[in-house]
Amino acid sequence: MADLATTTRSGPGRLLIAVYAVFALAACARSGVQLATHFDRAPLAYLLSALAAVVYVVATVCLARGSRTSRRLAVISCTVELVGVLAVGTASLVAPAAFPDATVWSVFGQGYGFVPLVLPVLGLLWIRRTARG
Repeated sequence: MADLATTTRSGPGRLLIAVYAVFALAACARSGVQLATHFDRAPLAYLLSALAAVVYVVATVCLARGSRTSRRLAVISCTVELVGVLAVGTASLVAPAAFPDATVWSVFGQGYGFVPLVLPVLGLLWIRRTARG
């Protein structure tokens, strides 16, 4: 039986963690700039971008740790991420005026090659697969 502490961060999990880390960095930088330079232009969109950054950081850390508790938090994080991408993606199409600048999750992550739409699904599948250890 595989050790829980290593399963999420072994094999393809390493690539998944690396992608999450890149998105955590990108989302933190983007939301920081958006909040600092023109918060008044689209506060909801930029706060949602900051939420995305937090979710990516939590997912990165939890997948890298791989403990039983971290795995549970990673599932929650990936689920929140998927719901966020779907909700913000839909809202950005229905009410584009609320999203004058692109955010990480707007238009389902179009500005990031739709990776934000696929990433939580891959994360959840990887957690599920490694749980079978």
